[in-house]
Amino acid sequence: MPSSSKPLLELNQLACGYGEHPVVSGLDLHLRAGDIGCLLGPSGCGKTTTLRAIAGFEPITGGSIVLDGETLSSTTQRLPPEQRRIGMVFQDYALFPHLSVADNVGFGIHKHPNRKRVVGELLELVKLGHLGKRYPHELSGGQQQRVALARAMAPDPKILLLDEPFSNLDGELRRRLSGEVREILKNRGISAMLVTHDQSEAFAVCDHVAVLKDGQLQQWDTPYNLYHEPSTPFVASFIGQGYFIRGQLTSPDTVQTELGLLRGNRAYALPVGSAVDVLLRPDDIIGAQDSPLQASIVGKTFLGAYILYSLQLPTGSALEALFPSHADHQIGDRLGIRVAAEHLVIFAAQGSVNLHAQLPLEQVLGAVGASS
Repeated sequence: MPSSSKPLLELNQLACGYGEHPVVSGLDLHLRAGDIGCLLGPSGCGKTTTLRAIAGFEPITGGSIVLDGETLSSTTQRLPPEQRRIGMVFQDYALFPHLSVADNVGFGIHKHPNRKRVVGELLELVKLGHLGKRYPHELSGGQQQRVALARAMAPDPKILLLDEPFSNLDGELRRRLSGEVREILKNRGISAMLVTHDQSEAFAVCDHVAVLKDGQLQQWDTPYNLYHEPSTPFVASFIGQGYFIRGQLTSPDTVQTELGLLRGNRAYALPVGSAVDVLLRPDDIIGAQDSPLQASIVGKTFLGAYILYSLQLPTGSALEALFPSHADHQIGDRLGIRVAAEHLVIFAAQGSVNLHAQLPLEQVLGAVGASS
């Protein structure tokens, strides 16, 4: 079901915290009906506090929370959680151990005239139609999470909130179940907001992701744009194992670095000659046997289909490179490398200057030759 252009959930200059301790401030984002959103960030960034404020479990100290045109929270009013038409899926599932699977799913709709039919449909939807008479302790972790999802959907909420819903599951089950949950929500046209610290989970499940840092929104965007068009250095480094090398802008679209002259696919709104930080990711560095630029392998991590190599340039600078796993090199080996990143992302330089980045390419390659 396609998403609507109408905002369903609106967080307007939201601020919340505990006592005198502010946790979130100035948070602005709108989630469209039918979309799945995500609050993503490191521990302590305010994502769970925001989710609890949306649910009505925490008061807010500024701004407002609006759902389908109705103000749920402001500094002067706070609708009780049970009146918000919001479903909640918790990290620990929170199932009732003394109730069967079917009774858990139907717990919130005991007065519904078609309760049995609704419960049956939802159990079929989450592929548990044959387990309705079992009890939670007789189910696997993945099955319990499906029960929790079905129970949250039973009252037909306007939005589902999911708080780290897959964190108790092992890696492969987590990956598979997250995909199933997205398919279920999309097929039913259910809007949702997910909290996670796992980037791959956020990207696999969600249409839009809010990256938070220290209670501040860094960027609210699609997974594609977060990866390819990060708006702040934090987002650039937090998403996709990003790191920076120092360079100098030699023309509106060209940067001189110790990796050579890198040309982007756009003009950058910075003065020519200024120091810049260039975003690189491990998949931007590729092997090139005939390249005069070489690096030493100082570490390697086997990832199955890929190997992540930690590299060191003759100048001492560190890089990371992601190679197919059949390209199996050993620590201490030297590799010819080059940069394959036409889509350059750069920011005005921050912090200390890497003097090697100011060297002309000829001197950098001379340092390579001298060290070989």
